[in-house]
Amino acid sequence: MAYIRGPKEPGCIFCNYPQEEPSRWRERLLLCQREDAYVMLNKYPFAAGHLMVVPRKHASDLGELSPSEHAALWELVRAAASALKVAVNAEGVNVGVNMGAAAGAGIAEHLHVHIVPRWRGDLNFMPVIADVKVMPDHLDGTWQRLEPYFRPLGDAPEAPSVRRRSARAR
Repeated sequence: MAYIRGPKEPGCIFCNYPQEEPSRWRERLLLCQREDAYVMLNKYPFAAGHLMVVPRKHASDLGELSPSEHAALWELVRAAASALKVAVNAEGVNVGVNMGAAAGAGIAEHLHVHIVPRWRGDLNFMPVIADVKVMPDHLDGTWQRLEPYFRPLGDAPEAPSVRRRSARAR
């Protein structure tokens, strides 16, 4: 609700953030990028390590992606879910897409896939029941811990010269 009710940056953050210099990726919570999609931390997470995989194309619905964009998005979702499980020793993950404001999308104009790490007995019901989030780590600490696990998945802040390299070349 903080995002929904708060002031907004101009334009689409999902379009703007990956265009910024790699030196700003940490501030913007970006973990890695590929030609057609990228991974970032959710600024308003349900659990430490809550990620979003975002297609570069500004689309609000899966049907707006080309077959190759769709395949690239879901390939990165697969790789990101695997990397996240290892990075945070998760016992499971939730993967979901909220298409449209009525479905719960905070930024309905630009499709994104949520990946939330889960553990037996975790407290992910707290935001729903008590409007409380139990966060054992600050976002910057989470970014620092996860970034090395995502470096192999795509271009990372330390590799700006290969930023536009094709995902198919990996």
